[in-house]
Amino acid sequence: MYLDSAKKKEIFGTYGQSNSDTGSVESQVALFSYRISHLTEHMRANRKDHSTERALVQLVGKRRALLNYLKRKDIERYRALIKALGLRK
Repeated sequence: MYLDSAKKKEIFGTYGQSNSDTGSVESQVALFSYRISHLTEHMRANRKDHSTERALVQLVGKRRALLNYLKRKDIERYRALIKALGLRK
């Protein structure tokens, strides 16, 4: 499996306050970004997989909504997260 509990703890430890910090915006966006990159690779190999394409679009929307929230609340945390994850904008 591409996303096991050890990988999640690593992501949460890197971008959140601790390994069990699953609620912060930064950790959620980092987890979504990891899942989006995995699904993007899957879509390159399987162009006609429409259910995965739909899931990918939904994940991108969720990540965008969280980033918009963070941008409204704390622009410095937003800029640091964008830079750390290497996202555009």
